[in-house]
Amino acid sequence: MDATEGSGPGWPHRHDAGAAVGAAGGTGWFDDAAGPVVRPYALTGGRTHYDGVEFDLVALIEALDPPEGADRHPALPASPWSPEPEHDMILELCRTPLSVVEIASDLELPLGVVRVLLGDLLDRSLIQVRRPAPVAQFPSERVLKEVIDGIRAL
Repeated sequence: MDATEGSGPGWPHRHDAGAAVGAAGGTGWFDDAAGPVVRPYALTGGRTHYDGVEFDLVALIEALDPPEGADRHPALPASPWSPEPEHDMILELCRTPLSVVEIASDLELPLGVVRVLLGDLLDRSLIQVRRPAPVAQFPSERVLKEVIDGIRAL
């Protein structure tokens, strides 16, 4: 069977991908064009959703400074959580508020993965989530027409 038989788009082909030996001696997939291929669930430790709040696609995410006491007490035991590079990339991107969908687009990651990573950051108070205003809070069409009429009367 040829390396390309029975394979569709996304399947590794002999001419562009193959098994690469890692530093630890194990094998992993490597794509010459894209670099190391990491499955999205590997980034989240196999988690497929965040159990806390639901992240709306247009919710704005803003990075927060770490809590003040974090560096002042070196005698306290360190947290067992160590951020992945993607967590750091999210924090860097969100120095200015970005929506969840913009973060996913910038990082080229699936929304589900981004939501899990955002949940990790939210649990550690490293981000702030600003949800979009519900439609009910916007003024009605009648009020807007009255405002326009009032401006025209000036």
